[in-house]
Amino acid sequence: MTSQELALACAQAADNAKATDIAVYDLRGSSNLTDFAIVCTATSVPHLRAVLRNIDEEIEEKFNVAAVYAERTPNALWSVLDYIDVMIHVMAAEVRDFYSLEQFWKPENRIDWTPEH
Repeated sequence: MTSQELALACAQAADNAKATDIAVYDLRGSSNLTDFAIVCTATSVPHLRAVLRNIDEEIEEKFNVAAVYAERTPNALWSVLDYIDVMIHVMAAEVRDFYSLEQFWKPENRIDWTPEH
């Protein structure tokens, strides 16, 4: 599995859990931390937990890959799953707006992807 395939699978898993405004960024060659970053929005603390759980379960089940680190702080309204080559940020809308992570990445690095339904 390539890092791009993993990133798209994580984005799909987030979509399957009804995360919104899912953005996938290809950071290969421009980041020392990861190849791909995903940012998505959850509507509440329970929803944030559900998105994290769904990504964990789908990726483990389909690809036998587990996050090497997970910052699970849903009450802070921002949690991260780190698969080394792919990092997923699940955030509440107000936290996402406040921190504006996406300002650090070039718009042309955003990947167009279509969720499978």
